[in-house]
Amino acid sequence: MTPDPVAGLLLAAGEGRRYGAPKALVDLAGRPLVDRAAGVLHDAGCDPVVVVLGAAADQVRAVATLPGCLVVDNPRWRAGMGSSLRAGLAALAGTAARSVVVLLVDMPGVTPEAVRRVAVHAGPSALAVASYAGRRGHPVLLGRDHWPAIAAQAAGDAGARAYLRAHGAETRLVPCEDVADDHDVDTPDDWLRWACRKR
Repeated sequence: MTPDPVAGLLLAAGEGRRYGAPKALVDLAGRPLVDRAAGVLHDAGCDPVVVVLGAAADQVRAVATLPGCLVVDNPRWRAGMGSSLRAGLAALAGTAARSVVVLLVDMPGVTPEAVRRVAVHAGPSALAVASYAGRRGHPVLLGRDHWPAIAAQAAGDAGARAYLRAHGAETRLVPCEDVADDHDVDTPDDWLRWACRKR
């Protein structure tokens, strides 16, 4: 792991309209996805790990363990992922973290190795994204110097996308296709396809 303190930020506040239920609660081998994704960040060495909840937050708390995580409620979760990113960055403002690795809850194919590969580029001015055969994906590394501007721009479901696009020349692409898969699970059919690929 990098000597710079690297936090993990898991965005898990959505209601999962297309899935029919919050994806944080989707069962994967007896564990809710939110526990699995938080474990990926922990296993990669991220500290602290912040988990942002929104839809069905009480239900998620009732079934998830989230050991060692700082759990943050986003009361504005209906406004989209951007509001959860802002809530997570605000929660990290008082920590020593100089970078954060951001992960979405509905990407069960992302591995600790992919997080470590991205996190090794950490630093207060760093920007890095995992890439998959040249396609930009997740996880994403955001250096602390960028947090205020990212928070100011984050809106709807775009998160940091517009900021990273505007700073493309500064953003490092980190190949991860050999150790991870960042396809998201938006519908039950997506889940079945993903599960079949992993058998």
